Amino acid sequence: MPYVRPALALAVACASPLVAAPAAADADWSLGGVGGRPYVYAEGEPGAVLQDAVSVRNPGGRPLTVRLSGADAARGAPGDPGPWIAFGRTTGGRRIPVRTVSVTVPARTRADVPFTMAVPAGAAPGEHPGAIVASAGDRSTAVRLRLRVVGPALSALTVEHVAVRGGRISYELVNRGTTVLAPRLAVRADGVLGRVLDRPERALPLALPPGRRIRLTEPWPHHPVLDAVDVRVTVTAAGGVHGSGSASARFLPRGAVAGGAGAGLLTAAVAGVFVRRRRRHRPPGPETDERPGTEAELTGAVR
Repeated sequence: MPYVRPALALAVACASPLVAAPAAADADWSLGGVGGRPYVYAEGEPGAVLQDAVSVRNPGGRPLTVRLSGADAARGAPGDPGPWIAFGRTTGGRRIPVRTVSVTVPARTRADVPFTMAVPAGAAPGEHPGAIVASAGDRSTAVRLRLRVVGPALSALTVEHVAVRGGRISYELVNRGTTVLAPRLAVRADGVLGRVLDRPERALPLALPPGRRIRLTEPWPHHPVLDAVDVRVTVTAAGGVHGSGSASARFLPRGAVAGGAGAGLLTAAVAGVFVRRRRRHRPPGPETDERPGTEAELTGAVR
């Protein structure tokens, strides 16, 4: 189990012999948690320094040099533990913390490489996923790091910047709590004459860490040709999390606005919007047969 240190522990990587085995190619080397753990779990309060180790196994018949570094769950993700991870390196007879370290593992040997996680004093409570990455030659592999910063758990989410452009509905999800969220999405759109899109709630293929903002796009290839619509995006998650956002859009046939008839159609559509907005409680129309899909783009920290 990881434990708390008052200062960075700069232990030297240790090596222990494995059971003798036939020589193997360098590609057979592996990385994992000490003791065969599939991932590394750590827990501590803001300001704590935690220590653990990973094992590099080299069953081959020649020495192997592996480069180790800490990484975020998503590249450039603020608040994830990649920058908190440090290894020890000897320079001028002193051990200093470094972000990356190279370790040479003798043939048929396991090297246990210690590392530390210095949790910032202002770290948000909750889950902070990361990884320890090992590279040798043309191959890289990683062991997952699950760091939990102790503190009150709060689940909160907002839906922002909803927009309709052509055949796409874009929006942003912001995790404003301290827990990792597995969001579920529902989308509907009401036109002048009734509902034109109704996608029931479904799970999104992503996990949204605390303090993260992500831009998502929902394809809508068979949108109306002529209509004025209100689109509402609703997102839920475990723990009673609920957020929604909306946007309005007008669809016109190509070239319609150039002529007087097009202008008349536009006026009628806009007038219909005002009538519809005064009748908010009418029964919804039938569901469409749209096939949902989601595209995501990471946009960074909460602002």
